[in-house]
Amino acid sequence: MSDAAEPTDETIHQELLHGVPVTRGGPGGQVVLHPSREQYLDVVRALRTDGYWQCIDVCAVDYLIHPGRSALPPGVTPERFEVVTQLLCHRPPARVRLRVQVPEADPTCPSLVGVHPGAETPEREAYDLFGVLFDGHPDLTRILMPDEWTGHPLRKDEAIGAIPVQFKGA
Repeated sequence: MSDAAEPTDETIHQELLHGVPVTRGGPGGQVVLHPSREQYLDVVRALRTDGYWQCIDVCAVDYLIHPGRSALPPGVTPERFEVVTQLLCHRPPARVRLRVQVPEADPTCPSLVGVHPGAETPEREAYDLFGVLFDGHPDLTRILMPDEWTGHPLRKDEAIGAIPVQFKGA
């Protein structure tokens, strides 16, 4: 007897692209892929071969206190953090979004810089503001916050309003 779970009707008919689950969302039913961290780089490379030559954005999301996050397909376990990547194909015009679940206990994700060099700055921003580490990034240092800053200000567990604000002429 196998330890594998029996497939359900939902998983049997689940749409896949490059071996990862697909959902549709946003304007025009944009294709959204849900690779694991281990699949992420391979899927991005495959999409580049398919014509998705431009990485528009890489960002992070903290779902610590978000009760109504967007639905995930069967088999994808929600985690506290999510790395969201937008890729663009120019011919024919198309966009694809990738949502990678990143656990709080190990907030790491592979870097896309080797495939899309333009991802260097957005990955640094995600690291600086959310604390997600990008394995293989050539210069994962702070980009927005001072070097002596402790913590990551866009994490939902950071103290709200504890950041002193200096106004000109005060």
